[in-house]
Amino acid sequence: MSNILIIKHGSLGDLIQANGAIKDIKKNFPSDKVLLLTTPAYSNFMSRCPYIDGVLIDKRLPRWNVFYLYKLKKMLERFNFEKVFDLQNSSRTKFYKRFILDKNIIWSNSKSFSTKEEVLSEKNMPVLDRMEKQLMKAGIEKTTFTKKPDLSWAIKNIESIINQNFEGKYILIFPFCSPKLTKKKWPYFADLLKLMSDKYGLKYNFVIAPGPNEIKEAKKFKANIILNKGNSVDIIELISLIKNSSYVVSNDTGPAHICTHLNVKGLVLFGSHTTPEKVSIESENFKSIKVDNLKNLKASEVFERIKEDLI
Repeated sequence: MSNILIIKHGSLGDLIQANGAIKDIKKNFPSDKVLLLTTPAYSNFMSRCPYIDGVLIDKRLPRWNVFYLYKLKKMLERFNFEKVFDLQNSSRTKFYKRFILDKNIIWSNSKSFSTKEEVLSEKNMPVLDRMEKQLMKAGIEKTTFTKKPDLSWAIKNIESIINQNFEGKYILIFPFCSPKLTKKKWPYFADLLKLMSDKYGLKYNFVIAPGPNEIKEAKKFKANIILNKGNSVDIIELISLIKNSSYVVSNDTGPAHICTHLNVKGLVLFGSHTTPEKVSIESENFKSIKVDNLKNLKASEVFERIKEDLI
């Protein structure tokens, strides 16, 4: 039995997408110990994942912090890894390959087996296709789950949390995005909520599940704010909340990727920052609206698409 390291720091949407690849790696190396290196924000969540045997935490402190890098190096050396699957494929993990981990380790990343021409072509490849190609080039022939991540392990009964906040069917709204990626933020969710409430207010509750730094902003919307004892729901609770929803409307954020892989009914809104195809975000029930400028996408246009789905 040998030890295998998977590196995936985040974000939430990226980690959700990587779950299929993580499962395929474990299925292909059932006798080996598979460990995940991730950030503190996702350590508790991924500790419950049945496809890994343990979680290692990387705080991703600045690379000039030599003391931290030394501690990280010593921690990783204890496991004597034989293989590394770098699913992050960042400049940081490239640095780890050169300076932190043993040079004799078999290392898989999106570029390690590629020619310059392949690297250029892969830049526009859908993210799950690119991940599948990486695993296949690393010798994993059966990639059953890479393009179909399975989140069934992350579902739990959340009736008690829902009952703290509202009763009945609900439509989830995710009007937020990372402060660093404001170009992903559609500005007319308040207008959309008014249209939806006027037509469907007797049938559905309208719900926002804010993150810890979004609670104050969430109070500006006319919607139920779902919390667990005054705090934001955790990732498992968020996944379960999405799973049980009647419909979801979202910016291009982590929750939208959860919707895709749970195949819940809903709609995600895209501006010019990327395309739905490139980030592999559509499914049979979860669709997208793509425009050049989100500021020009009217609430009435989004509402018309939602009405088609809620017939």
